[in-house]
Amino acid sequence: MHVIVLGAGEVGSYVAERLSRQGIDVAVIENDPDRLAAVEEKLDVMAILGSGTHPGVLKRAGVGRAELLVAVTNDDEVNMMASLAAKQAGVDRTLVRLEAEELRSEAAADLRRVVGADLVIDPDQEAARDILQLLEMPGASEVEVLAGGEVLIVGARLTADSSLVGKSLHEVATENEPNWEFLFGTISRGGETIIPRGNHELQADDMVRVLCKRQARRRLMDVLDLAVRAPRRVLLLGGGRTAELVALPLARRGAEVVVIEQDEARARELSEKLHRVTVLRGDITDAEVLLDVEVGSFDAVAALTGADDANIIACLFAISQGAGETLAIAHRLELLPMLTEIGIDAALSPRTATADRVISLVRGEIAGVATFLEGAVEILEYEVAPGSVADGAVVSEMDLPEGVLLGAVVHGDTTEIARGRSKLVAGDHVVAFAMPTGAERIGRLFA
Repeated sequence: MHVIVLGAGEVGSYVAERLSRQGIDVAVIENDPDRLAAVEEKLDVMAILGSGTHPGVLKRAGVGRAELLVAVTNDDEVNMMASLAAKQAGVDRTLVRLEAEELRSEAAADLRRVVGADLVIDPDQEAARDILQLLEMPGASEVEVLAGGEVLIVGARLTADSSLVGKSLHEVATENEPNWEFLFGTISRGGETIIPRGNHELQADDMVRVLCKRQARRRLMDVLDLAVRAPRRVLLLGGGRTAELVALPLARRGAEVVVIEQDEARARELSEKLHRVTVLRGDITDAEVLLDVEVGSFDAVAALTGADDANIIACLFAISQGAGETLAIAHRLELLPMLTEIGIDAALSPRTATADRVISLVRGEIAGVATFLEGAVEILEYEVAPGSVADGAVVSEMDLPEGVLLGAVVHGDTTEIARGRSKLVAGDHVVAFAMPTGAERIGRLFA
């Protein structure tokens, strides 16, 4: 399979990395020589200098044999024109990044059809969604929702005093018999992420990802020692588009929301837009600004600027002043280990949501997918097709690829944690944890 990625920024470079890691042939188009050189040095991809709207550049990138174009530059118009050019050249599918609300609206539906955009994505909107989900589960560092909201994936780091430390997964499962409501899907430790077996013993500082049924959310929060109450006072550091998309839903839920933005014009714009939100002007790395707003009194502090260093410094100061939950936008993946070591509760990236959508397009049989900043494990959602290998099969009798763990089965209105005795039928939705090599093979069982 050949995929063209337009744009070698934070989103495009991460998408190219995820795809090339899975052995997919990738060409990256970028008009900034420095960005292109960085991608070419790091990844095994074809690097093309130029504009993705130019037919000659697309031809050099192999548009004649491409099955997918991923247009994720920061310019909406460039992305749309590239989609149009790719469709005219015979590319089957295109994913287009659009930030302007007008271009994503129903009024622009005809325009999107003209340019051939099969899937539209907005990384800022996806990041805002993730932040809102994390704020609903204080203490969690990752939250993913699959199977129409029936299945949650919660990532959290185990503290030294956690009741889970020292227990094997078999012991945890036995304590929750006969009806399991959650399942440990991955464990990250020492820079390595695995899909564990029952004899694996949990240790302090393990990063675990646990699948649970929607109705068991409260139970899982108790098991993982997470807070139950959503924050009532939230401080958003940085007044960019992500902050705007987070602030309004929080205010509508009754939370007290304060935004700090350095740019005077942008602060004024937010004040006019967000009527139930307090907007202040200031530098988020200025200690006096944070002290004046009493940063330590907030239940949650989210640093959402485009500058990783500023986000980290602001969160560390908030922690020192006693703030409850801290979240930071992190654009550089190499910073992730440091963030977890210094105590920031959650780090998000606009990269992962786009990569998830691309993988869904690459593997057409997938109903949903989630990837993470830490570790190569993917969480995949499939619908069992009539007549497939999985239709009518019992899990224990299925020839599952190595590196695959079935996590949950959704039968209509009923959700169960997958066990050896679970039986699958056409129409079921199955959520599985898979290493990249296993992910390529498991789809054949459900298609």
